[in-house]
Amino acid sequence: MSLESDVRALSRAADSAQGTPDRSTVRAATGIEVGATLDAFLDALETGEIRAAEPVDGDWTVNEWVKQGVLLNFSLRDISAYERGDTVYNDVVGLANTAEMGGRGTRNTPDGTVVRRGANVGRDVILMSPSFVNIGARVGDGSLVDSCDTVGSCAQVGEQVKLGANSLVGGVLEPVEEVPVVVEDGVSLGAGCRVTSGFVVGENTVVGENTLLTPRVPVYDLVEERVIYGRLPPNRRAFTRYVESSLGDHDLFDGGAYKPAVVATHLEAETLDATAREEALREQS
Repeated sequence: MSLESDVRALSRAADSAQGTPDRSTVRAATGIEVGATLDAFLDALETGEIRAAEPVDGDWTVNEWVKQGVLLNFSLRDISAYERGDTVYNDVVGLANTAEMGGRGTRNTPDGTVVRRGANVGRDVILMSPSFVNIGARVGDGSLVDSCDTVGSCAQVGEQVKLGANSLVGGVLEPVEEVPVVVEDGVSLGAGCRVTSGFVVGENTVVGENTLLTPRVPVYDLVEERVIYGRLPPNRRAFTRYVESSLGDHDLFDGGAYKPAVVATHLEAETLDATAREEALREQS
């Protein structure tokens, strides 16, 4: 049987189990060695052999069985004690082995750069401390995860992406969402940005500081002259502005009420120059 079919069988058995599923019950129902399968699954995630989502004909397709496999690692594993330096921590999934990262040109700076088991980190990546890359996430070649950044479970971050300091790329499991967050190749997120709930940031887009990107916030695309939700088109410059809210009609709001929106415009040469200068400084640091 393939890894996919094994994971699907384990997931069905766990779902049908009465109460909280355990490994012995699932093993008896499927004949599959649970621990070995879960370890092989995490190995495949780390090497990039499998992904939670991937582009197909220009659209992002979710690999539902991969999400099921991630969830099984929480429901079918016991809490264990792990050691990291002088710290003993307790979790159901340990941390990834980062010893080989230097061999592929990737840096993870001390202290507090945390890569969880099952995360895929590419070549020539810079992980600044403190930062956190969760299970199932992917960080593509040449990308920067800056200080105080979180790359959530199953999030897909492309190649040559810059995640500015204190940015959040949301996970697919906390809370459970249908589609992972996607940040495509060449994107630059300014400091303090938040990308959540399956939002897709199109390639080569530059996003201003403290911008909230979520399907609940409208994107006013001035290039195509339309309002869209859940994604930023490629090759845009995006930033937060505030538009009038219908709540402004309420007596409690003296002078009107406003809600956040995202404005997307053409990517100007000045913005590209500034991004290129920052990239050059990063390569020298």
